[in-house]
Amino acid sequence: MFNITGTLKVKSNEQQVSEKFRKREFVITDNSSQYPQHISFQLTQDKCSLIEAFKPGDEIKVFFNLRGREWKSPKDGELKYFNSLEAWKIERVGASQSSSAPISEPDVTSFSASEGENDLPF
Repeated sequence: MFNITGTLKVKSNEQQVSEKFRKREFVITDNSSQYPQHISFQLTQDKCSLIEAFKPGDEIKVFFNLRGREWKSPKDGELKYFNSLEAWKIERVGASQSSSAPISEPDVTSFSASEGENDLPF
């Protein structure tokens, strides 16, 4: 899992690639280094609507997975490799509002034991 913060530059329309597959692309600009980096992300299936709440110029944090695949040319058998950045959650920077698919996360509760209440044998 990776994440990056940047400014939304472009968001494309949803594309119906096949009967069972749809995608949507968007680009953010990362200004954290000397030269701005324009980074393209992909949303797929039910996540295509995650970018809907944002407009170009918004500062967002994108959570994504790095995907790689191999493709063999049917013409000459040459192998090529492609990478994609598949976004699964988007948050507005400086706000608690986010746009993501429901994710089950374990309920984490913190506690502190008083002296003498430790069940550990050592």
